[in-house]
Amino acid sequence: MHTPSLVWRLKSFAELPSRELYEILHLRTAVFVVEQNCPYLEVDRLDYEALHLSGFDDGQLLTYARLFAPSPQQAHATIGRVVVAIEARKQGLGHLLMRKAIDCVEEHWGRVPIKISAQCYLRDFYQSHGFEPISEEYLLDNIPHIDMRRLPASN
Repeated sequence: MHTPSLVWRLKSFAELPSRELYEILHLRTAVFVVEQNCPYLEVDRLDYEALHLSGFDDGQLLTYARLFAPSPQQAHATIGRVVVAIEARKQGLGHLLMRKAIDCVEEHWGRVPIKISAQCYLRDFYQSHGFEPISEEYLLDNIPHIDMRRLPASN
């Protein structure tokens, strides 16, 4: 079996070539809408403000997350739309993606708190990356979620 060796790309919306954007939207829709049987408007117009982190192997998009900067309204960065392609799961790529996403947040915006809205079944996964629950469980698009936050490590 081929072990993927990811090539990372981090781009603003304006920097995304149309083919790469199409592959990102295809992956997100395949997982969040079709696989999870969750009809919702996946293309939410928030992509314009995000940085898009993509992991490719041999030209194929296998992992993706979008990153948002802290703002005057929220003192934390946000990581969302964390996804690994169905055919690439169980190879540790989700852990590679989260480590890379955290690194990118810190490289672009410094050592700031990071917030995520996690599907509840992934709580342990996110806790392994330093995130802790900060809310009660709630339904988002009919899927149980929990807000989690990662505080910057003190040196």
